[in-house]
Amino acid sequence: MAFRTAAFGILPNHVPTLAVLKPGVVTVYEEDGSTKKFFVSSGSVSINEDASVQILAEEAHKVEDIDAAAARDLVAKAQAKVAATSDEVAKAEAMIELEVGEALVAASA
Repeated sequence: MAFRTAAFGILPNHVPTLAVLKPGVVTVYEEDGSTKKFFVSSGSVSINEDASVQILAEEAHKVEDIDAAAARDLVAKAQAKVAATSDEVAKAEAMIELEVGEALVAASA
């Protein structure tokens, strides 16, 4: 999982933790050994004392469902917004769109 401060995996008996997710891929390992990959735009993860994990994502999509062309288009539009605006709030919003778009492109590669 990609967190705001680092990337790390969660194993059984992990120390309880609360962290903020940044845009990126979350890989879920099932008990049968299979994996599922999801793109999350942002969110949080809590690792509880009983070793259970809760992920609260603003948005989540299966990685295989990501449209790479649409992700690249999102990046181009966000870059244009960043370059075109002088308003600090609008620029910050465009930078968030750009960060998510770049993470989508990376996830679709």
